[in-house]
Amino acid sequence: MSLQVRVHGLDVPDSVRTQLTEDDVAARLVGKDATLWGPDAESEAAIRLGWLDLPATSRELVSRLADLRAELAGEGLDRIVLCGMGGSSLAPEVICRTAGLPLVVLDTTDPGQVASAMADLDRTVVVVSSKSGGTIETDSQRRAFIQAFADAGLDEKEIGRRFVVVTDPGSPLSETAAAMGARAVFLADPNVGGRYSALSAFGLVPSALAGADVGALLDEAEELAGTLAEPGNPALELGAVLGAAFRAGRDKLALADGGSGITGFGDWAEQLIAESTGKQGRGILPVVLESTDAPGASGDDVLLAVIGDQPPATEPAVVVSGPLGAQFLAWEYATAVAGRILGINPFDQPNVTESKENTQRILGEGLADERPAATIGAIEVRGSGGVLDGVDLSSHDGVALALDALLAAIPPRGYLAVMAYLDREADASAENLRAALARRGGHAVTFGWGPRFLHSTGQYHKGGPQVGAFLQLTGVVAEDLPVPDQPYSFGTLQAAQAGGDRTALADRERPVLHLHLTDRAAGLGQLLAALD
Repeated sequence: MSLQVRVHGLDVPDSVRTQLTEDDVAARLVGKDATLWGPDAESEAAIRLGWLDLPATSRELVSRLADLRAELAGEGLDRIVLCGMGGSSLAPEVICRTAGLPLVVLDTTDPGQVASAMADLDRTVVVVSSKSGGTIETDSQRRAFIQAFADAGLDEKEIGRRFVVVTDPGSPLSETAAAMGARAVFLADPNVGGRYSALSAFGLVPSALAGADVGALLDEAEELAGTLAEPGNPALELGAVLGAAFRAGRDKLALADGGSGITGFGDWAEQLIAESTGKQGRGILPVVLESTDAPGASGDDVLLAVIGDQPPATEPAVVVSGPLGAQFLAWEYATAVAGRILGINPFDQPNVTESKENTQRILGEGLADERPAATIGAIEVRGSGGVLDGVDLSSHDGVALALDALLAAIPPRGYLAVMAYLDREADASAENLRAALARRGGHAVTFGWGPRFLHSTGQYHKGGPQVGAFLQLTGVVAEDLPVPDQPYSFGTLQAAQAGGDRTALADRERPVLHLHLTDRAAGLGQLLAALD
């Protein structure tokens, strides 16, 4: 099935189409013309366009991965754990969930979730995936698994052979992999950015080891790739629609599944779009919806994007149908095109390092003693940016009042970001807050699990338009877990990441409501009840 793009209720202006046609954007993009995004972006774009070749260049991985999977299966190693963040984890999760294959994705520093991933070690292989090779979350997880294997009685050589590493050539992780005797090392194309890496080794290695047919995925992408130099190709049309909607004031992109058979695609597209376009005070904010008619699917600043064949529940909308491999490539191409229309560099992420630097500072100096403004049931309430000014927290419904104050602080055409530094398995009910808050406030509401959203919408929060309000959720750590050979635990690291993100938002004078759950289950129940 080929990729198709159908637009409902939105006209792409002649000015946009003329710009794309007269500038020969389709052919120049396929030709890797780094000048497409202006002189300031040229040096970065010149080393970030390798993703266009991946449907062909990734072919050599297919047989190698099939052989490695058979080798592992022959040793009874059939449980794959992926330690990775952002672009290193989101695509494999979509691929495996869509195929119905088990893959444990560990993209968190929550001690409970890390501990639960260290089960069934007798049949576990760990894929450590990091482009830079220095990602603190991934390095901490690697250390924890080494210790867990050692505690299970494996010797140093046996431990090394339980690891498969994916990284860029010359990264610190490639050296670490050699030192620890990793079973296999896959060096990815350094000319592919993390969020454009779905069809590279970062997307394919863990997926293939879990049993996915990555050859078929590349076939799907290659069929589309053959059309991408043509002026009327569907991926160019998608990019034109995204750019035209932005120019028309529809800078929120509501992503929903419409019978595609693809599971979790919105989470992957969210990172791609938010991190690529959210900078220089503008950008497209992706909002992942529970369904095509969920709260947030419509509004005067919203374009609904339906993945699949289902007709949209509201207009304007764009419906994108086609297989997963083609979807990956189409959205990457469209995002690059939209970046040109928006006048930004879609390949840099200038604000992502800010929260990382804040985290390192907090780890060095220690966590500040932030006394709560009030404790209501199982929730400690804190706020910054004036969000709690005038709120009666002594009231029995103080939590609801605080939430209403946060919603009231959202400016016109703004948004609310829910940022949950919790366990996305044990605390999964937190995701229900998105729809409840969108229904209550009438604004765009996003939901992200920390710290993984720092590698996606975190860029948009800092570099995009400063019209966001923020609800940060943290929770008591029932049982902490040390990070071997480091002076901090996973619980401390998680708290430092949350604190670093709050600092970055406070420095921009954004309204932040921080709710700390002294009992996670009770606190989430209390929150959802306050919004009922």
